[in-house]
Formats: sequence, C-alpha cells, structure tokens
Amino acid sequence: MSVAASQQGRTQPVDNVRDAVVQDLPELGPARPFMIDIDRIDLGKPFLDREGISPWIPHRHDMALLDEIIWKSKDNTHGVALKRVRDDEFWVKGHFPVRPMLPGVLMVEAGAQLSCLLYNVRQPQTVLAAFLRIDNVVFRRAVEPGELLYLLAREVKCSTRRFVSEIQGVVDGQLAFEASITGMNLGPADMLD
Repeated sequence: MSVAASQQGRTQPVDNVRDAVVQDLPELGPARPFMIDIDRIDLGKPFLDREGISPWIPHRHDMALLDEIIWKSKDNTHGVALKRVRDDEFWVKGHFPVRPMLPGVLMVEAGAQLSCLLYNVRQPQTVLAAFLRIDNVVFRRAVEPGELLYLLAREVKCSTRRFVSEIQGVVDGQLAFEASITGMNLGPADMLD
C-alpha cells in the first residue's frame, strides 16, 4: 500500500493511488484520480537527471526546476518528473519565514517545464516555449522543503505552433495541484549555458 487518505480525521491505507481523494476540502470537490498510474512506475529509477534535462528545456539556474525525468510514454505525450523541494531555494526565506511553502506559481512552472520537455523531444530542434494560458488551477495541499513533488503531464492537443497539457503535482500520494496549460513555440532556443 502506497497512499494514505484522510477519512473522518483518521488516516486509512489505500490500495490504489487512483482511489486517493482529498476529503478535507469539500468546497473544492473531490480530487480527480491521478492522470498517470504512478504505482506502476518505479519512481526510484529516473532516466534523465538535471544534466540530461537541460538540452530539452531552456530553463537555467534557479528557474530550472526539474531534478529528474522518471518516465515518459513512447509517444512522448505523457510524463512523470521529480522536483526535490530544498530548504536552500530562493523563495524559502520569504514565502513564508514562519512556514516555508513552495509558491503555487512555481508548482505550475515545474509542471510546465515537464510539458515543454515532452513537446521539445518531438521537435526537429529545441524551441523556446512560452505559456499563453493557465486554466482550471486548483491547489489542494501545501508543498514544503524536504518533500518530493512528482509532476505528471498529459498532452491534450498539439501542433507545430502550440500545445495544451494537463498537469498535476503529487506529494506523499496526495494531489497537491492540478491545472491545464497552453504553450506556444517561439522558435529555436539558444541553449548556451
């Protein structure tokens, strides 16, 4: 059993990650199942590290948010990545000093970077993808230093100029956020480090 769900204030084991729902936030409605069954993926065996990710996305330095690519589908339309949330990141001292929480905009950006990578691996050359829209964002759980944020992405629509992806963030078997993002190809990216 890999996930615990809250039920009437007590933690109960759940056999399948897809059965986990957020019970404590009824005003948001039940959480959707994870878009990728991460119980079937060996999360401890990444195939790309930060160095391997860098040729595929133009983000650098403090804004290169992905630590590992864990899994991607053969057609490069679905993927799972990892962001290790560290206590030495630039936002920790100010958001918030009493209880540091990863800003929601950075959670979404991390998911967007995974979507950008999935888009770029299908292009003749790496492109700069700017995000035009972020829709249906819901934050369901705080993400704090020391936690592992797994990012899930699923392409919904794609052309040579633009793409739409659904993204989710998962921490300790709980849905942390979900959103839909639209990205646009702005042309070749200069990948100089």
